[in-house]
Amino acid sequence: MTDLVQRSHRLVVETPGRGLHPVTGPIGRWVAAQGITEGLLTIWCRHTSASLLVQENADPDVLADLADFFAALAPDGGAERYRHWAEGPDDMPAHIRAALTQVQLSIPVAEGRPMLGTSQGIYLFEHRGAPHRRELALHLLGALGRKSDNSRD
Repeated sequence: MTDLVQRSHRLVVETPGRGLHPVTGPIGRWVAAQGITEGLLTIWCRHTSASLLVQENADPDVLADLADFFAALAPDGGAERYRHWAEGPDDMPAHIRAALTQVQLSIPVAEGRPMLGTSQGIYLFEHRGAPHRRELALHLLGALGRKSDNSRD
C-alpha cells in the first residue's frame, strides 16, 4: 500500500477586473513541484463574488460568450434592481454569478499533472468590474513518486 501525503498552498491572483482569467499554468506548476504523481487536487475560491470554471482554452470566443451570457443573466444594477447594492451596481450580480457557477473544483492528478482534457483550462471567473486580489486555496492529496497505472481493464 502506498502512503498518502497532502500538500496545501494559497495562490494569489491579481485580476484586472471582470472576466475569465487563466490559472492553469500556476496551478499546474505548483502540482508538478509537489512530487505527487497520482492523487486529487482540490481548488477552492475564497470569495463570494468570484468563481472557478474548467472551460475551453482554444477559442477565446467561448470565454467572451460566457461573459456575455452571465452579464445578460445577472445584469449590473442599483437599488432599482437589487436590495444589496451598497458596494456598487456590480456587487449583487457578482454574487448571483458566483452562486450559479462553482467556487470549488476537484481534478484528478496523474503523472504529476492535473488530468485536464484537450483544450481544457482552469479559470478564475472574476465577477466584479474593478481589479481584485483573489486567493485560491489548493489542496493536493496523493502518492509520492509512483507512476499511475492507466492500463487497467
